[in-house]
Amino acid sequence: MSKKIKLLATAGYLPATVVTNDDLSQIMETSDEWIVAHTGIKTRRYALGENTSDLATKVGKELLAKANLAATDIDLIIVATITPDALTPSTAAIVQANLKAQNAFAYDLSAACAGFIFALATAEKFLQAGTYRRALVIAAETNSKMMDFTDRTSAVFFGDGAGGALLEASDAGSSVYLAEKLVTQGNKEVIHSGRIAPLSAVAATNYPKTDAFYQDGRAVYQFVTTTVIAHIKDFLAQNNLKPSELAMVITHQANLRLIEAIATALNLPLSKFAQDVVEAGNTSSAGIPLALAKAHAAGLHGKVLLCGFGAGLAYGSVLLDL
Repeated sequence: MSKKIKLLATAGYLPATVVTNDDLSQIMETSDEWIVAHTGIKTRRYALGENTSDLATKVGKELLAKANLAATDIDLIIVATITPDALTPSTAAIVQANLKAQNAFAYDLSAACAGFIFALATAEKFLQAGTYRRALVIAAETNSKMMDFTDRTSAVFFGDGAGGALLEASDAGSSVYLAEKLVTQGNKEVIHSGRIAPLSAVAATNYPKTDAFYQDGRAVYQFVTTTVIAHIKDFLAQNNLKPSELAMVITHQANLRLIEAIATALNLPLSKFAQDVVEAGNTSSAGIPLALAKAHAAGLHGKVLLCGFGAGLAYGSVLLDL
């Protein structure tokens, strides 16, 4: 018998430090006018003194409080991130310890800006299996620590934040989770971060080093305005839905110009699209759950399309009925 997936709670967290476009113009050759014109972004948050696990832990605590559950009631924790505290242990393991969720197994999932979508789809499968009942799905990023602040074409986009959802499997009622479609097109050049070169020789001077974040802005724009838009249209058609039947569309909060392009392609008003990117910047995998939490708190109901896209190239959509 198919399990019914319930959305018990959503939550989001943004660090306290607000970084304006004018602030960035003090450390790189850019301006508020240029950033707004090209991205629509006015401010973003930086996690000074906080790491990814700290942000994710705060979201986890809020989710538990909203659902009136103890940490021991959780069976699974997935943290979607491309800015983990470390390669190992996983950020999710640190969050599990912070929450004292000793009954939960935990791991990280890396799918860049599609991370929350991939994590949500993965958690749904564990719950459908019937072995596990409740899952915390959290996306958390401290993008600021991976930025090259001499690269104004990338650094101005990104901010830090975390968001998540608490899911529960049930035998009764209706399911919030209606459909999904996940896609990967292997391409290691368009967007990459944290590259680690292989060892070339055995030497005492060897020491691990990682590369800063990089994206090819033009290639990303082309990818979204062709491949991702076609994916959204196909996904809706496969589920016998017209764009006009959606209560809201929550895409990856890449930048406002891309969200505008998607709205135009779907012939929908911009008012139907989450637009947290203006104040929060591009928070990578955290953008979708941050926007979902905000809309959910405001009483969002009906069919909601979530669509993430980013490095991998990874992209995908989930259809919810709130």
